[in-house]
Amino acid sequence: MEFFNSALGKNITFVRPEYFIIRGFIGIPNINYYYVFLFFAYVVAVLGNTLVMVVIYLDHNLRTPKYVAVFNLAFADLFSSTALVPKVLDILLFNHRYIPYNDCLTFLFFCYSSLSMQALNLIALSYDRLIAIIYPLHYQVKVTNRFMLSLIASFWVFVVIAMLILAGLLTRLSFCKSVVITSYFCDHGQMLQLACNDYFPSYALGYLLVVLILWLPLIFILFSYSCIGYALSKVATAQERLKAFKTCIGHLSLVAIYFLPALIIFSFGTKRYPNARIMNLSLTSVFSQMLNPIVYVLQTQEIKESVKKILKIRI
Repeated sequence: MEFFNSALGKNITFVRPEYFIIRGFIGIPNINYYYVFLFFAYVVAVLGNTLVMVVIYLDHNLRTPKYVAVFNLAFADLFSSTALVPKVLDILLFNHRYIPYNDCLTFLFFCYSSLSMQALNLIALSYDRLIAIIYPLHYQVKVTNRFMLSLIASFWVFVVIAMLILAGLLTRLSFCKSVVITSYFCDHGQMLQLACNDYFPSYALGYLLVVLILWLPLIFILFSYSCIGYALSKVATAQERLKAFKTCIGHLSLVAIYFLPALIIFSFGTKRYPNARIMNLSLTSVFSQMLNPIVYVLQTQEIKESVKKILKIRI
């Protein structure tokens, strides 16, 4: 982080607190029940995403580009849940609200990296469905395992670099107004409000990443499914249209679960209602990870058949 601390070559002393205080929800009675829900969601997310990853790994028939992306989505969900929920429960449920400065930046980096990767992974899944339905004869040439692995690897590299810069720019801020973060983790937007020097670079990068990681993926996904819908409208029979559309239902469900609360938070803001921001952010960062494996297991025929086959073999 020394590059960011140099402040463009100027000898500037930054005010860095020893710790931050995570405030969490404000004035909500019986909030401990919500934390119990977070723990339940975490357990379901860990078990469900682990199951999806194990099934894809064990069944060689699922070694296809689509399931390379599904495997990575399950991994990102598992990574996100593990990076966030245990620490949040420790902070809020057991009242360990003091978090050291460097630990807070590390917490921010891992949480935003995993959440960002989920959005970008949905691009890979939508591209897979777009080519599979519109260009079925060219699918095996256009979308290969190598292509999908390269695409996902490039997403990871982009996310890691972007979040390192995001966290690095925070080290150039002086926190002399307060050390209380009105969120349930080290929330970038809330931390900016505590700075007493110019935080425009961090603010601008934050909004740029909202466009690159939320709005552009959503626009691409909606455009993909518009093309898919148009292509399906030309299919001769209603039965063929329904069969093709069923392959997209699971992915569309994931898109709605992830993007709706995230866009409310990062695009429209909830400064006047901090509890609403925390609730929406928790739904984005916990609820979707719990539902993603359920959606794929229940709505994806290949995974259901693979689970049955594996269980039959094990028995």
